[in-house]
Amino acid sequence: MADLGDLRQRIDAIDAALVNLLADRMNVCREVAEIKETTGAAVIQPQRVRDVLSSRRQWAIDAGVDADFAEQLFRTLLSETHRIEGAESRDESAPIKLAGNTQRTELDTVACRIDHVVVAVADLSAARKFFDGMGFSTTVTDDTSVVSAEAGGVTVVLVGPNHNPAVHQRLAEHGSGVQHIAIEVLNAGFTRDALDAAGVPLLTDVVVDAEGHEQVFTALDPVTGVQLSFISRTGHRVPMSSHNVSAMFEAISNTATDQ
Repeated sequence: MADLGDLRQRIDAIDAALVNLLADRMNVCREVAEIKETTGAAVIQPQRVRDVLSSRRQWAIDAGVDADFAEQLFRTLLSETHRIEGAESRDESAPIKLAGNTQRTELDTVACRIDHVVVAVADLSAARKFFDGMGFSTTVTDDTSVVSAEAGGVTVVLVGPNHNPAVHQRLAEHGSGVQHIAIEVLNAGFTRDALDAAGVPLLTDVVVDAEGHEQVFTALDPVTGVQLSFISRTGHRVPMSSHNVSAMFEAISNTATDQ
């Protein structure tokens, strides 16, 4: 059996090969950009994007890789492709980029991306219509007052008035608006400890739901009006449930009452 050091060396070798493959892909994308510029072809070709996403999802399924994860990777690649095509037409030279280093803060080490945004709305039907009109795909969760709005890798969770008194309290005090921003991290427990060590006021300990979402919430910052949560996924890749959202509102309400 290989030891941990051997396995990490294999991972390093695979990652180096991936970077070389990325370089090859971007070079081809630059050639594509040159052809588009000479022929006047549109930079964004929606049907090609749809075909790429669909085929790569199927490749992932055939290889035993999570299809949603693979799609997000290719969305990132397509976004970079678009950036390169735009950058190639600019006159100024690209800025010099330096290699990374290990001198990162704890949060900078584990933070990945914005996972989702929770928005409290007084009129859920009108809010859903607004997001539908933009092209989001809206889906009612197991609670009809919680709707997930998704477009590609972007998720907005809409929470309307329901049986939960905490939601009514939030709307009564602040009206409709962003309730919190959830940032995906590699490990919620590690992030909680790092925030605690930094003196960041925390609203909760790590909250774990049945789907395997581990989430820790900060207290509302009175200066910026920002409230954050940090989420890691330890279960199957599934959407946020209404139970998780309701528990979050209740935790906020209970904390405010205690204060």
